[in-house]
Amino acid sequence: MDTNTQPDAIELIRLADPGQSVSVCLRSTEPTLESLGVRYYDAEAVVTSGFVNGTVYLGFDSEDLSDWGRLLDAIEEAEQEADLDEPFTADWPQSGRTAYLRFLSDDPYVVEVRDGTSTGIVVSVPLDMGEEWIAESRERLAAARAALGGGAEDHRGARP
Repeated sequence: MDTNTQPDAIELIRLADPGQSVSVCLRSTEPTLESLGVRYYDAEAVVTSGFVNGTVYLGFDSEDLSDWGRLLDAIEEAEQEADLDEPFTADWPQSGRTAYLRFLSDDPYVVEVRDGTSTGIVVSVPLDMGEEWIAESRERLAAARAALGGGAEDHRGARP
């Protein structure tokens, strides 16, 4: 157990199949900084598998929560498009600030944990997730928004 994780820490993202997972866990529901109405949070991306296990710092802000909701909408739309030549690809949170996740909507899904700003290490995890993973992800997002309070409003359905 990570002794630096606070008792009120919650799992924001959990993408898993029976053998491996990628998750994003908030270290605390209290923001580390608030500026101009935007709250900044500390989290960790956690990879668990039979091959590699690791954790890397991942920071995000309250606006990134809305981006995660939009990304789920976009993945769901892409899945309905049967004639896509290339798999849908998106990053969360935006690359460049801290470690981030890259989603490749393919069969199976591939989630890359990228630590480009620090070590340059990329871990690629193929996940054979069931059909219910998007609904479960939205439930986790709603629970995180409720736990984080103001500044984490739902923009589901909105497009950038």
